[in-house]
Amino acid sequence: MTSEQLPKGRIYVAGHRGMVGAAVVRHLQQLGIDDDDLITRDRSELNLIRQADVESFFDAERPDVVVFAAAKVGGIHANNTYPAEFIYDNLMMAANAIHAAYRFGTARFLFLGSTCIYPRMAPQPMPEDCLLTGPLESTNEAYALAKISGLKLCEHYRTQYGVKFHSAMPTNLYGPGDNYHPENSHVMPAMIRRFHEAVRDGLDEVVVWGTGTPRREFLHVDDLARGLIHLVNLDQPPNLVNVGTGTDISIRELAELIAETTGFDGKISQDTSKPDGTPVKRTNIDLIKSTGWQPRIDLETGVRKTYEDFLRASQSGALRAV
Repeated sequence: MTSEQLPKGRIYVAGHRGMVGAAVVRHLQQLGIDDDDLITRDRSELNLIRQADVESFFDAERPDVVVFAAAKVGGIHANNTYPAEFIYDNLMMAANAIHAAYRFGTARFLFLGSTCIYPRMAPQPMPEDCLLTGPLESTNEAYALAKISGLKLCEHYRTQYGVKFHSAMPTNLYGPGDNYHPENSHVMPAMIRRFHEAVRDGLDEVVVWGTGTPRREFLHVDDLARGLIHLVNLDQPPNLVNVGTGTDISIRELAELIAETTGFDGKISQDTSKPDGTPVKRTNIDLIKSTGWQPRIDLETGVRKTYEDFLRASQSGALRAV
């Protein structure tokens, strides 16, 4: 059975303003967490890139559990344009937090990565043990290397010091609180915005990047939040575990689904001058399913709910586009 109870002790959710962190906070609140047991800090209060600041925070707060969802993230364009920032920022955040958690007695640390850590031509569906068996996808190599370093830090601290530091690798995520920047966002929110604006502006054509043939797996962020709380409740969690749906869809099929959801009935064209990225990405989720967790939200339902959230955020002026 999935662990649907609060972890014991005070919980620090790093990155609580991002899509994943916000979903984890929502789930903890739904489970009835006391305000005193939930620790959050925004970037103006704690810069995770500064080691001294991170150590002072852990020394003062002494969290029992850390769910580390803080990261610098973006799509193909952002990863290609800012690789130095992606590797430096993510490396420093991971190293600072993991070491400080160990120093100041954190009992449980769950580090979040991404399935982009796996080789470009990984076997499909991707099992956890294909890590470091081949070259990475070049368009997100910087981010992937930082995340691999973070998960290996957790693994080696667990081996050497006996702490329950472990990692989860979510597949492509979507849902409330996503980033809808027109250039720096991931494929799902980018498409939602593009098709929505096409309907709003009365356009008869929407251009989608790439050939449309790559296949991607999408997990609703609320399913991920349930999975992460499940993992931190396990007595002996895997060092590394995929969190996904185990099913995929082509980018073209996704575009058609989003067009239908937003009410766009014009032409969908492909800009084949834009990069496709990894040809296929689908996770093997046998390991996490063996621990008692599985996803609940199907893609059509999730896309519809996500579009409803996009509309609410747009109308209220709270749309995230960074």
